[in-house]
Amino acid sequence: MQQLSGMDSSFLYMETGATPMHIGSLTIYDQSSAPGGQVTFKDILEFFQARLHKARAFRQRLARVPLSLDYPYWIEDPDFDLEFHVRHIALPSPGDWRQLCIQAARLHARPLDKNKPLWEAYVIEGLDNVEGVPKGSFALVTKIHHAAIDGVSGAEIMAAIHDLSPDAEVEGPVHPWAPERIPTGVELLTKAALHTLSAPVKFGKLLYRSAPSVAKVIAGLSSRELKLPIRVPRTRFNGRVSPHRVFDGRTFDLNEIKAIKNSQPGTTVNDVMVSICGGALRKYLQAKNELPTESLVAMAPMSVRPDHKRTAAGNMVTAMSLPIRSDIEDPLERLLAVHKESTQAKKLAYTMGPNLAADAAEFLPSTVSGLFARTYASSGLVDRVPPLFNTVITNVPGVNMPLYSMGSRMVANYGLGPVVHGIGLFQPILSCNNSISISAVADRSMMPDPAFYAECLQSSFDELKAATIDRPPLKKRKKRAAPDKKTVAAKKSGNGDARPHTT
Repeated sequence: MQQLSGMDSSFLYMETGATPMHIGSLTIYDQSSAPGGQVTFKDILEFFQARLHKARAFRQRLARVPLSLDYPYWIEDPDFDLEFHVRHIALPSPGDWRQLCIQAARLHARPLDKNKPLWEAYVIEGLDNVEGVPKGSFALVTKIHHAAIDGVSGAEIMAAIHDLSPDAEVEGPVHPWAPERIPTGVELLTKAALHTLSAPVKFGKLLYRSAPSVAKVIAGLSSRELKLPIRVPRTRFNGRVSPHRVFDGRTFDLNEIKAIKNSQPGTTVNDVMVSICGGALRKYLQAKNELPTESLVAMAPMSVRPDHKRTAAGNMVTAMSLPIRSDIEDPLERLLAVHKESTQAKKLAYTMGPNLAADAAEFLPSTVSGLFARTYASSGLVDRVPPLFNTVITNVPGVNMPLYSMGSRMVANYGLGPVVHGIGLFQPILSCNNSISISAVADRSMMPDPAFYAECLQSSFDELKAATIDRPPLKKRKKRAAPDKKTVAAKKSGNGDARPHTT
């Protein structure tokens, strides 16, 4: 039995019927590479069954403290049922990309059952008319609660259901799995009392550790070495969200993204992707006659997970406030400006200290975050208080090689994430096997036309590519021929005529 951290618990308490707090992905596989060229649902269930030991989130469920007097605990579910979590559906004819996006959005909009392990996987067949996807391919929509993983620890789940070859063998568990008894309310309340007694000492340690970082931030802001975005403009994405979602996305060649990055020394792949999002949002809002004069600002989650905790459960993240320079029309100027903003934002985040947000969350009363989230929406504060961010943009690096699941080769991978009251657009960036995708998960009333936004992403990329790697090289000036000795002598003698004199 392991207690959730304050940050992990906040994702549970912030959840409402309109704002489920899970992350996930839409992945497409070509089953022609599987043994026999076909994968049955029975094969899929056996595949998951053989890999349950590879990720703790698969069989852990919540044990909640009575009256939410303390953070919940993870226990090994004594009633685990694999077929509850892995489900099988199919698209109706014709089975095209638009239908797949609608189905993925519907599935993603539904909250997870908190009385079960907090994940689900939907196998979707009938993708025969999705452009660029081989016939007979199937999709897998996964949902995992944010309380269980962040983007980096989610790599444990990806590794559990993916291999580097279609016929990889699975190693069995080192120790046999054993379910746990659900603790009684008295046991959990006793633990809560002990936790409360130790809180003052821990809080004192937090103040002692964080004081130098706070002093550095204040000094940096005073000297203008550090800066905060002064004003975040209000957009259509900064209101109360509904329970309904939309989804779409685009995939780009990772080698082209790297070439754009290499064309501007100092910039990063993340700078390129953020500038593409900035250009896309500029185009989208401009088409609606809603483009603010100020730059939109993204919340950019940043992992602070050390290498020795890469497979640890839970969230170890901080967040940067990153202007995406939607106020700049020229794509190259926007990229350079985003790089400058990103450098400043990282400097501020590291000055504050990577663990400050996670440590502070440990002392947030267990129900305060949920109460604030509900009040923020129901009272109308979300429409009156200035927004802190306009969107979320998160970049999760992947494995740059082919991946297989259930013997089937991955041919596309898109991220899914939560939208919350006040931030109705979530844009995850995923990379794998020389490709990189940008997805848009949004409230349906805020973005009723996700396909148009996908076109804006493509157009923004095309313009940036044309301004960098597709730009014709500058013509080199022709070198002048070296002057002969008589001409040089004439110039030295003071004669303005460079030609030799004749008699």
